[in-house]
Amino acid sequence: MAADADRPHPTVMTAHGPVRGERRATGTRFLGIPYAAPPVGDLRFAAPVPPDPWTAPLDATAYGPTAQRRGFGDGATIPEPSVPGAGILNLNVFTPGPDPDAALPVLFWIHGGGYVAGSAASPWYDGTAFNRDGVVLVSVGYRLGIEGFLHLRDAPDNRGVRDWIAALEWVRDNIAGFGGDPAKVTVAGQSAGGGAVQTLLATPAARGLFRAAISMSGSLIEPQERRVGPAVAELFTGRTGLPATAAALRDLSDGRLLELQDALSAPGPDRDRLPGPLLGPVADGRLVPRPVRTELTDGDLAADVPLLIGYTRHEFDEFGGQELTDLVFRRPALEVARARAARGHPTWLYEFVWPSPVPGARYGLAFHCLDLPFAFDLLHTEGVTAAAGTAPPQALADAMHGAWTAFVRDLDPGAALFPGGFHWSS
Repeated sequence: MAADADRPHPTVMTAHGPVRGERRATGTRFLGIPYAAPPVGDLRFAAPVPPDPWTAPLDATAYGPTAQRRGFGDGATIPEPSVPGAGILNLNVFTPGPDPDAALPVLFWIHGGGYVAGSAASPWYDGTAFNRDGVVLVSVGYRLGIEGFLHLRDAPDNRGVRDWIAALEWVRDNIAGFGGDPAKVTVAGQSAGGGAVQTLLATPAARGLFRAAISMSGSLIEPQERRVGPAVAELFTGRTGLPATAAALRDLSDGRLLELQDALSAPGPDRDRLPGPLLGPVADGRLVPRPVRTELTDGDLAADVPLLIGYTRHEFDEFGGQELTDLVFRRPALEVARARAARGHPTWLYEFVWPSPVPGARYGLAFHCLDLPFAFDLLHTEGVTAAAGTAPPQALADAMHGAWTAFVRDLDPGAALFPGGFHWSS
């Protein structure tokens, strides 16, 4: 079924059934499309499987359920709604069309949140500006925390990573009907989402599903050796008294699982030899063969994939000073960029330096997440004033968003140096 582009609610046929979207000024959005079956019951800790097919048009005019269950707290920068429901393995498509003949480049967005929080339903990830500039945006939800990343003896590791791959496979098989070109997909994400991008670059099963990558303030748990997953599982059992198995956890409520996650993450001497954040992608020796940073600095798996990587100047300075920013963000990004460039891999490094004028602990800082509304060119959306003030510079958004768009379209962000907020080297 071709897209019905002349109606206010165009319909597109996917491999699993028709979906009905909502037309807007710059295009059409299709929200909450299932790319895998709801992870409940026996599927809660299993690898993702295709959803059951449907025949009547699926109403895709509202965001689907999110894995995040705690919502947008007062201290958070990004509005991150929690939407109840079991079908959390869904994605959103923002398209200028839909036009099956358009073959537009695609930006595949993975949200951040430390692998335990975050929401694809955030207004900061709206695709309006990318659609205006001829890019299809796909934003994806995935399993978080214990469900996505705790090592379990009777379940596959890196279930969240498997979710990203399943969503990319959905894009490969379906995005042409929405106006996108499956051969022109760029994976992108910020914070944990940036770490997700780096993980996909180091994952053989993701090869061929995207052609370029953008890692914004990418963070990974360190170390990532194979011993880490079982060690975290052992700590989980020691603190909760429950075996780290899918059989023991499968039928627990979301609230109970969050309580167990809090118990696992609490400080204490029994976790001193483990990474700071305990839940996230690890090198399991199978899906992710070796630590991500090792692969990106020494390996050739992603040698031909253009990478745009960077950070904000002050990232976490408000919490732990320049040392924390260097350890978690700047130093790893520099290490990856320099190693790839030295090996001739196409790489661009950027730094976002514009200081927020908002009074308080963040005054004068280019802090973590501040660059997002500039990259998405959404300076007037919900929550931006609290982070960037009442008059954030549109010229900076034009430059940064323009660089992202050029990279997604042409595999090159351009050679310009933008003073006053954003610059890079290649």
